[in-house]
Amino acid sequence: MISNDMDINEIKDKIKGFLVDEMEIDPGKIAPEARLKEDLGIDSLEVVDIIVLVEQEFGFKMKPEDFKELKTFDQFCQFIALKLA
Repeated sequence: MISNDMDINEIKDKIKGFLVDEMEIDPGKIAPEARLKEDLGIDSLEVVDIIVLVEQEFGFKMKPEDFKELKTFDQFCQFIALKLA
């Protein structure tokens, strides 16, 4: 678990790290405006894995419906930052 004083760049690096390592997403595709489903290819089964990783990495529970509201990589990072604030 990490402290709540993480900045947005640390959050982005951590999320990008697990998307690349755990989800095997090409790091070249991960950009702030990259759409999670369409551009990064995250499907409904992977959402469950990502939610578990968020809980492990950031120490809070995320619901599948939270993830459905998020469209881009940047929105996902901002959501995490807001939860950690």
